[in-house]
Order: sequence, then structure tokens, then C-alpha cells
Amino acid sequence: MKRLSLVFVLLIVFGTANFAFAQSEVESPPDTPAASETIDLEDTVASSMPLQIIVLLTVLSFIPALLISMTCFTRLIVVFHFLRQALGTQEAPNNQVLLGLALFITLFVMGPTLSKVYQDALKPMIDGEITQSAALEKGIEPLREYMIRHTREKDLALFIRLSNGPAPETAADVPTTALVPAYMISELKTAFQIGFVLFLPFLVIDLAVSSVLLSMGMMQLPPVIVSLPLKILLFVMVDGWYLIISSLVKSVV
Repeated sequence: MKRLSLVFVLLIVFGTANFAFAQSEVESPPDTPAASETIDLEDTVASSMPLQIIVLLTVLSFIPALLISMTCFTRLIVVFHFLRQALGTQEAPNNQVLLGLALFITLFVMGPTLSKVYQDALKPMIDGEITQSAALEKGIEPLREYMIRHTREKDLALFIRLSNGPAPETAADVPTTALVPAYMISELKTAFQIGFVLFLPFLVIDLAVSSVLLSMGMMQLPPVIVSLPLKILLFVMVDGWYLIISSLVKSVV
């Protein structure tokens, strides 16, 4: 019985192999030019796949750096940090909430710019109309336009001078390596200016509470315990989140 089963299996294997061999001979003989061209094309695609995967992983690893250095994300997260410090709420809202809020506001503000990058660079590259290098050149242009619009001339001149490069005649002549750090320090300065303005009303409340407690002789009571509810009440009454978010979005659009 075992011998019959073994013979049956061998017959199936040989029959399948003969059928596949016959089909390959009928459809495309291995010696024909079409078959050789197909094999060469498959080898080329197979050899280029690892390189494409490496390029894709490299691009994905740069996404956080691009998000921080070439969008309004830095300004938003720094302002939110100053706001939390001014309120004195320590970890409320926590870092995850502030990062998520800053991220989605960044996507909202950068939506038109990112759409232009997709239409001009990413989509034509996916469709095979342009090369990867051409897509990179076209994709960086909308981001450069946004950064130049929000970069101070003083900061840009600083990095051009430090690079010992020639003075650019037009905005297109500004090197990206000088534009990105100039944009970042411009964003940091603006964020610190907004943070200073946010601190003022809450600082006034802290000084008033401290003076009142000192005049009443309540030196053992920490002023922050009394001033914290007052600052939160003031922030809620003036609809602080609405005012801050609307002002930030208007400043980065």
C-alpha cells in the first residue's frame, strides 16, 4: 500500500512538471528574444527594489526633522510650553496633548503647501513622469517659499555671511542650507516674543496674590496655591485657547 502511494505521488509530480514544461514551450521558448528581454527586465526590477527600499526608509527617517525645521511646528510647541509654564499647571495639558495639538494645527496650516508638493512633485514621480531628483527639486520649492515668507532678513543674512557665500540677488538664489537654520531661529524668536506676552497677565496675578498674602501675614501659605485657580479662571473666562490658537494660525498663514 505504501508503494502504491509513493508511485501515485511520483506520477503526480512528473505529470505536473511535464505539463508546466509543455506550457512554457508553447507560450514562450526560453531562447526567444522576448523571453530574454523579460528576464532582463525582471532582474533589473529585482535589483533596484533594495535601493528603493533604502531610499524610502531614509526619507521616512528625515520626516521628524523636516517637520520640526521646515514647518510652523516649532513655533506652536514652544508657545504651548510657555503657556503651560505661565499657568503653572505643571503637566496639564500633558506633552502628548500639546504635541498632538501642535501637529494637527501644523497640518492645517501647511495644507496648501503640502498639497502643492504632492501635485507638483510626488504625484508625477509616482506616475513615472519625472525622476526622483526632479521631484526633489520641485517638492522643495513650495517649502522654500513658505520659509522665505516667514524668515527675517537679518537671520538669513547671518547664515549667508557665515557660509562665506555670495550675496543672493533673488529669493531663488538663497541656498536651502542657509534658509532652514535662518527660518528656525526666526521661528524661535517669534515664539519667545509670544511667550513673553503670555506671561505678563499671569505674572500680574502672581504679584497681586503675593502682595495680598504678605499684607495679611499669611507667609506660610504658598502664593501658587491661591494664584493657580485665579489664573485658570481668567484663562477660561477670556476663552484663552480660542484667542491663542486663532492668533497663532493668523501669524503663520
